Amino acid sequence: MKAPQNIIVQPMITEKMEYLQEAQRKYAFKVHPAANKIEIRQAVEAIYNVTVTDVNVMNRKGKKRRVRYTEGRRSNWKKAVVTLKEGDSIEYFE
Repeated sequence: MKAPQNIIVQPMITEKMEYLQEAQRKYAFKVHPAANKIEIRQAVEAIYNVTVTDVNVMNRKGKKRRVRYTEGRRSNWKKAVVTLKEGDSIEYFE
């Protein structure tokens, strides 16, 4: 079992996610690439003391970047959008 602090890398705060927090109680996190939905659910519930009803996960491809003559690539990452139970909220985002 991985530690919850290692599964949740960082919360994602964007205009779109602020709207979804208010309208649908959805919160987005950048998560460890090897984490699955069950581990993400347990980590969010353990860290923020809330009840998660749904977890959606998407893998994001790293963008190609170029510095002078060499081409590189940003690393791939995983994003999780969790939906909380009615009445729950995460105070970090407020």
